[in-house]
Amino acid sequence: MKKVLLITLIFLVSLGCKKTVGKKESNISKTEKKIEYSKKINLVLSSSDNMLFDKNMLIIQSGQEVTLTLNHTGKFNKSVMGHNFVLLKDGVNVSEFAERAAAARNSEYIPEGDEVLAYTKLIGGGESDTITFKAPMKGYYTFICSFPGHWGLMKGKLIVK
Repeated sequence: MKKVLLITLIFLVSLGCKKTVGKKESNISKTEKKIEYSKKINLVLSSSDNMLFDKNMLIIQSGQEVTLTLNHTGKFNKSVMGHNFVLLKDGVNVSEFAERAAAARNSEYIPEGDEVLAYTKLIGGGESDTITFKAPMKGYYTFICSFPGHWGLMKGKLIVK
């Protein structure tokens, strides 16, 4: 009888402890999210002679200061296999933008207009470029390489939470 009472008592005490611990962990998680939100974030995106980015999804928090480095791991010169990172505003027709970009050779394939939130310079094999920008409002944003013909394969989503 004493064993049953002791086991029951231990069980009830452990239930009470779990509830307290669970609440503390929940509060810590909320605090960590707030701290993470205010941090700066560094992203690295690589491209290659195969006309691919190594990531097709990047996740950040709204309002963060984003430092993005684009690497070109290939060997070809930027005149034949140039790459850039172009972050488009929400609602931009990517196909139409890419068509105009292909004609904007003198501005490294960034056409005039206000559809772009941020972009790197055009780079060739072995080169890199780093930009810093403030994360936009929550949502899904498309990023592409605007070198002629590349956007069909070299695109992805920037998810802003």
